[in-house]
Amino acid sequence: MFYGLASGAVDTGGIEVDQVLSDIETLNRAAFEGKYEVTAVSFHAFAHLVDKYALLPHGASMGDNYGPIVVARHDGPSGVKGRKVAIPGTLTTAYLALKLYEPQFEHVVVPFDQIEDYVARGNADAGLLIHEGQLTYADNGLRKIVDLGEWWAQRTGGLPLPLGGNIIRRDLGPETIRKVSKLLHDSIEHALTHRKEAVDYAQQFGRGLDKERTDKFVGMYVNDLTLGYGERGRKAVERLMTEAFEKGLIPGPVPVEFA
Repeated sequence: MFYGLASGAVDTGGIEVDQVLSDIETLNRAAFEGKYEVTAVSFHAFAHLVDKYALLPHGASMGDNYGPIVVARHDGPSGVKGRKVAIPGTLTTAYLALKLYEPQFEHVVVPFDQIEDYVARGNADAGLLIHEGQLTYADNGLRKIVDLGEWWAQRTGGLPLPLGGNIIRRDLGPETIRKVSKLLHDSIEHALTHRKEAVDYAQQFGRGLDKERTDKFVGMYVNDLTLGYGERGRKAVERLMTEAFEKGLIPGPVPVEFA
């Protein structure tokens, strides 16, 4: 998403951009402190941040009939009810979706890139995988219990599962927000139109994925829905936030309004 900015291909118009790389739960926690002017967050976290941050109209990662995967060992359980599940963080949308899928389970927070090994060693009955773990779990001798993106699509008539988005601090003011919003849009657009170069850039952050899997993973989460939510994307966020509020999983209703 940020290849256009990181490569210098997008003119920042004098705005200095400092790119910070962190896992999503760390970014979620930092947003509660207002640490970064612009940040990626989970939609679950954004539900707690609407007073401080505004949702940008581009930069979303949505699982379109795929998403976070719950896995177990081959001799493990076939469901998660009443089970101990390793999750990547309590503010991740993956955790929120799992609570919608099955509210009754015990969770333990494990760094997202250690969950496969954690489950394989028998430290938890199941694990909730995000990022490239969705493509690599079988390599570690694990099997799928449920793909939450598939489950969400089936129950919503084909809506994508909104996982993360880009947000911007409201105190920057309308003019700066507009400028930064355009920069991020142009960066994503540049990456999509220079896909090979952008994938080569992204691969250095891929934690051991080969080129083919990196390309597949990028295509899953950086696509037309990333450049703009569109009607499907907006409806998906509204549906997720509504269901989460009705089930008491977020503190209040979340208006789906874009900066």
